[in-house]
Amino acid sequence: AMLARSEQQLQDKDLELESKNMELAGKDEELRNRDSQLADAQRSIEEQAARLRELEAALSAKDSAMAELRNTIANALVDFSSDELAVHHKDGKVYVSLEEQLLFASGKYDVNDKGVQALRKIASVLATHSELDIVVEGHTDNVPYNGRGVLIDNWDLSVKRATSVLRILLDSGNIPPARIQASGRADSSPIDSANTPEARRKNRRTEIILAPNIDQILSTLKY
Repeated sequence: AMLARSEQQLQDKDLELESKNMELAGKDEELRNRDSQLADAQRSIEEQAARLRELEAALSAKDSAMAELRNTIANALVDFSSDELAVHHKDGKVYVSLEEQLLFASGKYDVNDKGVQALRKIASVLATHSELDIVVEGHTDNVPYNGRGVLIDNWDLSVKRATSVLRILLDSGNIPPARIQASGRADSSPIDSANTPEARRKNRRTEIILAPNIDQILSTLKY
């Protein structure tokens, strides 16, 4: 009877040991799964970091290219004085700001001969940069427009001036029409808010804003 009890106890111990071994095997499998999940997560983080570095490099390269474009346009317009136009690079974009006196008679939207010369020089540079998005913005001062005919107010005048400039750019250079747009801001975006003749003169301007096409940058990255 004692022998039978001892054998039963051994069997019970064997079963308990086997159960513990199975439990340990299960824990091992769980740890391996967690290790695998952690490794996958680490790879994903590293891949995202690599893509971010690639995007930052692409944007940095574009920013350098835009700074170079600013210099190229400024050199092309060297015959025009600083009180007629200005070219600057800001926030990854190039702004060509053209004074009213260079392009238009007061209250008019037909570009004069000297303005056409300047726009043709700009267009010749833009023709070699088909990757750019181009916005032509017309701006007026805060004096109400009192003209007659098709124009109602400064909003109309600013839009018509922008479309006049846009047409000359399109006619002068091989610029894809899908990459250019015209808009009018009237007096809603002054660069000098003082109510003086000098401030109003500064605000009467047409800006050609050149920006790298972000979709094109993203399409070069491996996602």
